[in-house]
Amino acid sequence: MQQKLYTSLGKPAKSSPIQPLKPVKSMFVVAAFYHFFDFARFEAERAGLQALLKQWGVHGSMLIAPEGINATIAGSREGVDAVLTYVAQLIGEPVEHKESYANSQPFTRGKVRLKKELISLGPYVAPTRTGTYIEPKDWNALIDDPETLVLDTRNAYETHMGTFARAIDPNIANFKQLPEFVEKNLAAARSRKIATFCTGGIRCEKFTAWLLEQGFEQVYHLKGGILKYLEEVQPEQSRWQGECYVFDHRVAVGHGLAQSTTASMCLACGHALKPEDREHPAYEKDITCPFCFEVKRKA
Repeated sequence: MQQKLYTSLGKPAKSSPIQPLKPVKSMFVVAAFYHFFDFARFEAERAGLQALLKQWGVHGSMLIAPEGINATIAGSREGVDAVLTYVAQLIGEPVEHKESYANSQPFTRGKVRLKKELISLGPYVAPTRTGTYIEPKDWNALIDDPETLVLDTRNAYETHMGTFARAIDPNIANFKQLPEFVEKNLAAARSRKIATFCTGGIRCEKFTAWLLEQGFEQVYHLKGGILKYLEEVQPEQSRWQGECYVFDHRVAVGHGLAQSTTASMCLACGHALKPEDREHPAYEKDITCPFCFEVKRKA
C-alpha cells in the first residue's frame, strides 16, 4: 500500500457558507477524521495515542489499523489541536477533519482500539480505486437527476433519523449486509449512475471500491459525507430530510452541525428517538421504546 492514499476531504476546504456554532468556554470541540495510509507501526503507536488522550482530557474513539486511522474525538480546543498535531506527524501531513461543537462532553471516555480494518465490508477491499468524489455544492445536481440511483450506505438505526430525498434505504443492520442488498436489488443497474453517501465518508471509500470491482460503471461518492454537506449547504437549498445520526451523546446534528434539540436515545436498547417515537404507546422513558418493544414482541 502506498504511503498516502486518501484523506477524508482532499484539499483544504474553503470557508463554509454555514458557520457552525461558535465555541464558547463551556463548549467541547468535536473533530471527526479518517486517513488511509500504510500504518505499519499501528500497534506500537497505541500506547502513545492513548496517553495523549489522557494527558489532554480528550474523549472519544480512535480506531487504528494497518490501513490507517479513523476517529471522532472531543475535548478542549487545546486538547483536540494537540491530538490533531500528533496524528499529522504520524501521517506526514495536516489532518483533514470535520469539526463541530457540543454543549457537554459527548463521550464517556477516550479509547484507542486496534483493528484489522478501519471499516469492514466483509471480504477485504482496499480503497485504492474509489468512486468519483462529488463536492457538497455539486451533490444536489447529481441526486436531482432522475437517472441517478441515490444509495444510503448506513445502517437502519442511522437512516431512521434522516436521509437525502430520493435515497434508497437498504434497511440493513450491519455494513457487511450491503453487498447482499446490492446483489439482490441493484444487479441490473450496473450502467446507471450510483450516488453513495455515509456520515463522514469512510464507508463509501470501501463501498465504492467494491462497486467498481463488481462492474458498476458510474459510481459517485459524497466528499466529506453528510457532515460536510450539512456544514456547507444552506438549509433552503438542502435535499437533506431530518437530522444526521452521530455516534455520541449528542445523538444527532442538523444543518451547520448544530446539536439536535429534539433527538434522544432509548436507555434500554440504545436506539435513537425522534419526537414522534416518544409519543408511541410503547414508549416509557428510560424503560422501553417502539424499537426494543418490537424486538421483545417478536422474541
